[in-house]
Amino acid sequence: MTSQLVALCFDANDPLRLARFWAGVLGWEMVDDPRDGITLLPSDDTGFRMRFLPTQEKKNGPNQIHFDLTSTSLEDQQQTVAKALELGASHIDIGQRPEEGHIVLADPEGNEFCVIEPDNKFLADCGFIGALACDGSQEVGYFWSEALGWPLVWDQDQETAIRSPHGGPKITWGGPPVMTKTGKNRLHFDLAPPAHGDQQAEVDRLASLGATRTDIGQHGSGWVTMADPDGNEFCVVTPR
Repeated sequence: MTSQLVALCFDANDPLRLARFWAGVLGWEMVDDPRDGITLLPSDDTGFRMRFLPTQEKKNGPNQIHFDLTSTSLEDQQQTVAKALELGASHIDIGQRPEEGHIVLADPEGNEFCVIEPDNKFLADCGFIGALACDGSQEVGYFWSEALGWPLVWDQDQETAIRSPHGGPKITWGGPPVMTKTGKNRLHFDLAPPAHGDQQAEVDRLASLGATRTDIGQHGSGWVTMADPDGNEFCVVTPR
């Protein structure tokens, strides 16, 4: 039995504004959950929700995770870009070359995302969120494959990718060199133990795979904060 990926969480200076932006881009439903705060529920096979958590910290440097959004045609790609810009996104330069077909944008709080060209074969069978593209090592790709029970769908030149057997986005890791981590990541995963599972038993299993307990100043009960082998934080939450 393995963990379930239940949410991708954003630290946000203005959670409501950021949630409204992503709800508009993705076409997902926004709900106010007493436990989770502002949450977006998927309208497709993505398989996890998005949560927006308040923080006073400002964004400092590129994120470890970003969305790769797919497109079906050049017109569709431009429509996605235009919609995102209308909702508050902006064009950014992260060193992409003019001949590359993807378009790099940032949401209203500077979180990077890409709108991918329509002939991208790697994401051809994926939905609108084609991938969660991560900066990370081959080791961390192997860790997350074991943690979630998702098979490797790419393992070449120290680059890895996994995908749920039920479909949805791929999660990819670009391999070395990995960015030096400075402070807490702005995006993190929330995991839940398997159905009817025990939280502590799942924490112990993840530790056996290479995760470590960590303290990011969280308060309250109901979750355990850990870090993967690259030091990226994630939470193990109690089952509902």
